[in-house]
Amino acid sequence: MEIVYLNPGFKKTLSPFENYSEKLGDFPIAGSTLSVLQEKRLKKYLSGVTSSEIKIRSDFWPSKAILEEIAKSSLGKVLNNKSEVILEISGANNVIQIDKDSTLVTYPWDFLKINEEIISELAESSILGTVRSGATIDGTIILGEGSVLLPGVYIEGNAVIGKNSKIGPNCYIRGNTYIGDKCHIGQAVEIKNSLLMDKVSIGHLSYVGDSVIGTETNFGAGTITANLRHDGKNHKSFVGDELIDTGRRKLGVIVGDGVHTGINTTIYPGRKIYSHASTLPGEIVKNDKR
Repeated sequence: MEIVYLNPGFKKTLSPFENYSEKLGDFPIAGSTLSVLQEKRLKKYLSGVTSSEIKIRSDFWPSKAILEEIAKSSLGKVLNNKSEVILEISGANNVIQIDKDSTLVTYPWDFLKINEEIISELAESSILGTVRSGATIDGTIILGEGSVLLPGVYIEGNAVIGKNSKIGPNCYIRGNTYIGDKCHIGQAVEIKNSLLMDKVSIGHLSYVGDSVIGTETNFGAGTITANLRHDGKNHKSFVGDELIDTGRRKLGVIVGDGVHTGINTTIYPGRKIYSHASTLPGEIVKNDKR
């Protein structure tokens, strides 16, 4: 089975990760990349399909239901809401429409959704790093070579931690979290249901929830991300000049590469901080920050 990736074209809506727009497959998710995860998913569900070629758009994350229907009925094409082909099995002509459980990666929080799904499905732990006495693992984790969990670290649920990262002491990691390579999660930090790329440092006494954090970002001590509205409604976020519904009841911050926050920075939910921006000590981020 040969898998051919189709380029969906530039997507400015992925800001502040527009540098991945034309190479979506390279985006880091759950200790892998989007294209590698797509390939594994297709081979898992479509192993019985006799076609020699499968074409898929690099921004399409098909639901299990769609893949199971293709495998059962040899459906040939999946169309998006604009009747564009986003997945095609060569030699088959039947058509199915995209469903609500599939994802067309359009906004940065879509990466968070896929990350949640992949990590929640971890079935077996792999611990290649060091777990010090006094650290507690209450779930399924992947811990890369050279990484260490210091005393007082508590991991609840599933997590993927890359290579040469230092976690703790006294950290709380929960909710399908991915922490990349060469990261440092400091004393008394809580990370919940988030995606942290490589070389991220989250200073002590900080909270990061339902967030996507770009490479080489440093959060100063006491940086807090809010992730829930008082009225419980979905978060909205500006994309260009348009305020759109993210579809998420819980959403923290979307942070580009090389961002630095001052100590005691407070960030409103659903905000974006663009690459290489910084905040002052005690700053309150009420709007997207460039």
